[in-house]
Amino acid sequence: MSETVDVRSGVPPLVLVSGPEELLAERAVDQVVSDLRVAAPELEVVSIEPFGYEPGDLGVQASPSLFGEDKAIVVRGLHEAGDALQQDLLAYLDDPAESVTLIVLHGSGNRGKKVLDTLKRSKARVIDAPAIRSDRDKADFVTNELRRARRKITPDAVHALVEAVGKDLRELASACTQLVDDTTGVIDHEVVDRYHGGKVEATGFRVADAAVSGEAGEALRLLRHAVAVGVDPVPIVAVLAGQLRQLAKVGGAGRGRSGDVARELGMAPWQVDKARRALRGWSGPALGRAIQAVAAADEEVKGGGRDPVYAVEHAVLTIVREHQSG
Repeated sequence: MSETVDVRSGVPPLVLVSGPEELLAERAVDQVVSDLRVAAPELEVVSIEPFGYEPGDLGVQASPSLFGEDKAIVVRGLHEAGDALQQDLLAYLDDPAESVTLIVLHGSGNRGKKVLDTLKRSKARVIDAPAIRSDRDKADFVTNELRRARRKITPDAVHALVEAVGKDLRELASACTQLVDDTTGVIDHEVVDRYHGGKVEATGFRVADAAVSGEAGEALRLLRHAVAVGVDPVPIVAVLAGQLRQLAKVGGAGRGRSGDVARELGMAPWQVDKARRALRGWSGPALGRAIQAVAAADEEVKGGGRDPVYAVEHAVLTIVREHQSG
């Protein structure tokens, strides 16, 4: 049985958006609605949430409208839906309404599995919204965002952007849009640094890069500047810890192609290459002692010590010393 679509819009009457990444799921819904409106500019869009759902509401919403306009019914959070909504969805799928496109969002888990299976058996179009958590996934996301906008970005600029604003996918997407709108030509590291170099995460990475490379003066200069402009020591210590853990993971992964190691560790290939370069100045025992020093600093900056700034400086100097001993 092949997928049935509206020949005017190219959209089938059933659409399943599957995956936990909310930004990608919202984009998928927006795109489906936009495609439907090509053929039905007066399309009515109805949103149904799982919480507070009243039995029978789906059937009411799917009934023909007074003026006969096409409808898109967006059912959100199937993975959180109670029995009433699931039963109403199954009843609807047994007898779908004409001129209605049903779009169902399911984040993750087994709840709603019977509805999921029925949607798939009914040849619903499935759009994936996979989780984007690892730095490698975020780097791919940035590259694809710029490719969609027909702009080029250098690998080191991707790296810098992920480090600067990669904690939140929405912020990362917004940063990509800003760079596209406000700049011209190829987006390189200098462009990213100009727009996002002052972020807390970027500051922490600069401190960490200098420290793990054994550059005591540069690491302390960057750290003291960050503190002077009001950056909290806590995220800086978190970045130091993350950088050292990456070195340990890559060092323990052995030889092999960067891409293969990256897939195994959930990292981006450029992160593996960067870690391998940094590891040339380290021994295993020295790396272990540096990690312990940062763990102690983490406890102090979170309330266990009297002087958080001194704790970070001490950790940075310990990292530099261990690098030199390695």
